[in-house]
Amino acid sequence: MGNIQDIRITSKPPSGAETSVLLGFPGTGLVGSIALQYMVEQLDFKLIGTMTSKYFPPVVMIARGVISVPVRLYEKGDILAIVADVPIHPMICYEIANGIMDWLTQLSIREVVIIGGIITNEPEKRVFGVATTEEILKRIENLAVILPMGSISGIAGSILTECKVREIPAIGLLGETTNTPDPRSAAAAIEVLKQMYDIKIEVEPLMEQAVEIETAMQKLAEQVHETETSPKKEHLPMYG
Repeated sequence: MGNIQDIRITSKPPSGAETSVLLGFPGTGLVGSIALQYMVEQLDFKLIGTMTSKYFPPVVMIARGVISVPVRLYEKGDILAIVADVPIHPMICYEIANGIMDWLTQLSIREVVIIGGIITNEPEKRVFGVATTEEILKRIENLAVILPMGSISGIAGSILTECKVREIPAIGLLGETTNTPDPRSAAAAIEVLKQMYDIKIEVEPLMEQAVEIETAMQKLAEQVHETETSPKKEHLPMYG
């Protein structure tokens, strides 16, 4: 149990000897949170802890009548997954990133991987990769498109910064997306994780869900378009 800078993590220690930590927070396209929530459900990860904070919005998610803590810690084998339902306001990203990293540094960490989204004008659903060092970048150079330049904002940027400062190997996987919930981009990120950790998971059910979500979003977009007098231009890139 940790209580660091108004961030409370109530968790059993992960049982793996050397843990790979995957993080998914709501951000661009909800890529990270969709990908990791799907993964923990499909692979029967075990819930081992929760994270609460005075910094989080006063919101709780409910599934079939049961309350779910907004940030949850799951594990399977030597993988620890931290999955969030709540977006982290830019003003408190530093505190949240520090609270998480202060807790993680008490463990034996192999690497940290944060999954996020990147807005592009392409429909391809590529996954872009960044890392804290050239050495760790080699781990994904054949699995993702290495991002040559740019910036990463939000909690993903804060986590990667803290890992860099603390010399903890870290990777950012950024799924190509628009700024609407994007299961296809989440599925593309899962394909990279499958190869990194040699895990067996089918993304077809998520892709089937993608059609439903995208159809609903298309209808919504059409309704919005009818009420708008001028279309908004998409801005490129601050990623998170």
